[in-house]
Amino acid sequence: MARKKKVVEPKHIKAASIDPDLAISSAPDGLFDPANPGHRWDIPLQAPGRSQVDFEERVDFKRLHEYRLARTRQALAKSKLGALLVFDQINMRYISSTVIGEWARDKLTRWCLLTGNGEPWVWDFGSAVRHHKLYAPWLPKNHCIPGLAGLRGAVSPSVGLFDQAAQEIYDILKQEGVADMPLGIDMVEPPFLFALQKLGLKIADGQQVMLDAREIKSHDEITLLNTAAAMGDGVYQDIFEALKPGVRENEIVAMATKRFYEMGSDCVEAINAISGERCSPHPHNFTDRLIRPGDQAYFDLIQSYMGYKTCYYRTFTVGSATPAQHDAYKRARRWMDDAIGMLKPGVSTDVVARAFPKCTEIGFETEMAAFGLNFCHGLGLGLHERPLISRLNSFKDPYELKAGMVFAVETFCPAKDGISAARIEEEVVLTPTGAQIITLFPAQELPIANKY
Repeated sequence: MARKKKVVEPKHIKAASIDPDLAISSAPDGLFDPANPGHRWDIPLQAPGRSQVDFEERVDFKRLHEYRLARTRQALAKSKLGALLVFDQINMRYISSTVIGEWARDKLTRWCLLTGNGEPWVWDFGSAVRHHKLYAPWLPKNHCIPGLAGLRGAVSPSVGLFDQAAQEIYDILKQEGVADMPLGIDMVEPPFLFALQKLGLKIADGQQVMLDAREIKSHDEITLLNTAAAMGDGVYQDIFEALKPGVRENEIVAMATKRFYEMGSDCVEAINAISGERCSPHPHNFTDRLIRPGDQAYFDLIQSYMGYKTCYYRTFTVGSATPAQHDAYKRARRWMDDAIGMLKPGVSTDVVARAFPKCTEIGFETEMAAFGLNFCHGLGLGLHERPLISRLNSFKDPYELKAGMVFAVETFCPAKDGISAARIEEEVVLTPTGAQIITLFPAQELPIANKY
């Protein structure tokens, strides 16, 4: 009687079988590599609907979870750290794919631990732990632990919660064999840091390791970023139609915020609205100022879809535009196009930084004083990721651009009338052949809203 052949099931590659230096797997071909970004440069960048459907692939969230965790493991393996302890909600979401209310963003009351040998450990706020055990099956149930330490000083260190949490972390590090190695931390309350050090743990910078991990966006991340940008396109159409004399800056902010949440945004972090004499210098906020005929007005849309951010400036004039306003816009657009034209894989960031004007060209005495007006910054779960390209930092610390990076390019130019200014921002995906713009509301020429 013939013996039955044993069926060999395909298996997932573990992080341990991925060479961190080459960022490739040593396992046989054909197995699933979770750290592969899976770029589909052969098809258009997607900005699909928010629903999942059975007739086309949109965002594969399981694949997204596995990619982010694998990227973190790779970055950790390249470092000299034994583990990462993160309090930054962006890093916590990237590693564990857990998130609770946006109110928790600045409370330092949630944290996540990852060693090179283990699965993520999550300490969360009260009943959120029970929720994760029910609805986050990618996490081992015994790795979700109720946690509270100081709540930014609201609970005194004398209660002992910092010491208790530090001991729990130390015991896991010892259990997973890395207690003698440096522990990377991104941000922390001082009493928590002191409690960890008291146990003999050597603390190192973990934020750079996390930024290494988050640098290259997967196909799914790019799809989410492009969808978030598409939401911004729609909000700018609403703003363009609403801009008329008598409308206040804060009314535009309210309208934009409402529209984003209606479209599915999970956090509207900020809407900058600046008009008239407030345009120069840039104040980075909004007021209840009434918009008037001939005003220049610019806006920044900072919001997220499934955690993935937009940073999206557009400038308009109301009713009509002066030669000075047109001139400032043309200069800002030229700087923008020159910078985008240089964005290609393999190009060094210091080369791109030279495309931006010197601080003195826009009326500032130092590059520090002018920072944030003409530069690039990475986008992802965080608003400011790699690459960060400016005249302030890139000449001292240049690095190479890579396909799969996603970032925003910003320019600003004050007008010769002393009050107006042009502010433009494009979000781009770096493909193998160069930068592809994903912010599509027209910006090649100065838009005039409700033209007379």
